[in-house]
Amino acid sequence: MGTSIDAAHTEGTESALSVKKPKVVFVLGGPGSGKGTQCANIVEHFGYTHLSAGDLLRAEINSGSENGTMIQNMISEGVIVPPEVTIKLLEKAIMESENDKFLIDGFPRNEENRAMFESVTGIVPEFVLFFDCSEEEMERRLLSRNQGRVDDNIDTIRKRFKVFVESSLSVINYYNSKGRVRKIDAAKPVAEVFEAVKAVFTPVDDKAAA
Repeated sequence: MGTSIDAAHTEGTESALSVKKPKVVFVLGGPGSGKGTQCANIVEHFGYTHLSAGDLLRAEINSGSENGTMIQNMISEGVIVPPEVTIKLLEKAIMESENDKFLIDGFPRNEENRAMFESVTGIVPEFVLFFDCSEEEMERRLLSRNQGRVDDNIDTIRKRFKVFVESSLSVINYYNSKGRVRKIDAAKPVAEVFEAVKAVFTPVDDKAAA
């Protein structure tokens, strides 16, 4: 019985999403590649809504919901949160927003995430914005930004790079084969990086307006 309710709920969400037809851009880049800064610029200049998978999971935990408690327990036990949990949170955020264009930051983290997101939501991203930056430069930035993050020590940083390369690159390669990757040289100064970002977004927005 529970299954049929769940299925009906999922169907409802799917049809609602397909009616809404949101425009989605995946934002990927290694730790320290400057994604957060550039996402804020895109929101300000192009009117996108920024959805961070990590922020949505944290907000769910802080809400004290049953789902939030489950997520907290998984994280505490070092278990990776299943992609369907993150996808459900992303769907909910998209449906509750009055906007119809979204930056999804830090997701999909791997090929399994990507395949499941497309099959569950029926959404194929407009493109993937990939902030390409050398490990040396990202390492330098993370060590110098001094935000009091415990995980910003050299060993942890290198582990995070390794995880990014091993998992996210398969997503970038997949979309690259579909002609949907827009690679940005993220090693340049912030203002120059945003000029390159603007060049990617302006034609998309012009086309939508036309």
